[in-house]
Amino acid sequence: MRPFLDKALPDAWRAAQALSTTVVQEVVRAGVTEQEVELIKVRASQLNACAFCLDLHAREARRAGVPQQKLDMLAAWRDSSIYDERERAMLAIAEAATVLPLTEDARADLAGARNLLGDVEFAAAEWVAVTINAFNRISILSEHPVRPRKLGGAY
Repeated sequence: MRPFLDKALPDAWRAAQALSTTVVQEVVRAGVTEQEVELIKVRASQLNACAFCLDLHAREARRAGVPQQKLDMLAAWRDSSIYDERERAMLAIAEAATVLPLTEDARADLAGARNLLGDVEFAAAEWVAVTINAFNRISILSEHPVRPRKLGGAY
């Protein structure tokens, strides 16, 4: 069993948490909704197969008001009409920032997202994606466990 990165270097962990807090505050101030933030976090965590972050951010997404159907369909968002234009832009950013290097398709998706969102909201969404990708790596490398919750228990 490898050491938990957050426990082995707690000051580094606190700095990462402070970064995350600052990013979320700035992103919401820039106009990105909490629901959009959580969609980015869940989609990146799916792509990275980060069980701990998926469990955490699916619960956070529901708390933020993301409908369960949108969470259920997230892996197939490109093939579904239930996501609005802004959500599709946020998800394209999440995927481009997670699956590197950028492909021509990813570059086209990013250009479309930037045209829709403008520079500030576009950059804000990229910051969310960058940050959750860092946390995915921390949890994956630490092998943070996901503990089962009781059926019907609190999310």
